[in-house]
Amino acid sequence: MIKQSKLKKSRSLQRMRRHHRVRDKIRGTAQRPRLVVFRSLKNIEGQLVDDDLGRTLIGLSTLSEELTGFSAESKNPRVEHAHAAGKLLAERAKKQGIDTAVFDRGGYKYHGRVKAFAEGAREGGLKF
Repeated sequence: MIKQSKLKKSRSLQRMRRHHRVRDKIRGTAQRPRLVVFRSLKNIEGQLVDDDLGRTLIGLSTLSEELTGFSAESKNPRVEHAHAAGKLLAERAKKQGIDTAVFDRGGYKYHGRVKAFAEGAREGGLKF
C-alpha cells in the first residue's frame, strides 16, 4: 500500500485514494455489475464489471467505432459524447440481459462528463 504522505503529492494519487475508498463499499455481481468510469483529458471509458469472477462483462469508450463519427452541436461536445457513450453502453447491456448496475464514479466528482455518462446510461435503460 502507498503511504499517506505520498498520496497527497499529486492529483492522480489523490484520485486513486478516493477510488479505493469508494471501492471498499461497492461490489458488483453478475446480476448487478459495477459500472466503472474512467475519464481522461479527451475521452471517457465505461465498463460493467463482475467482481465475483473478476472479469469485465461489457466495455465501451468514446474511441469505439460506433462513436467515431459522432458530431456534437453544443458548446461542450465532450459532455455530449460522454452522454452518447453511456447510452450506447446501456443498450449493449440490455441486449445481454443486464438492467441494473452499481455506479462507481472512479474517484471523480459526479459532474460534467461523469454525470453525463451516468445520465446517458440511465436514459439507455440501466438502473442504479
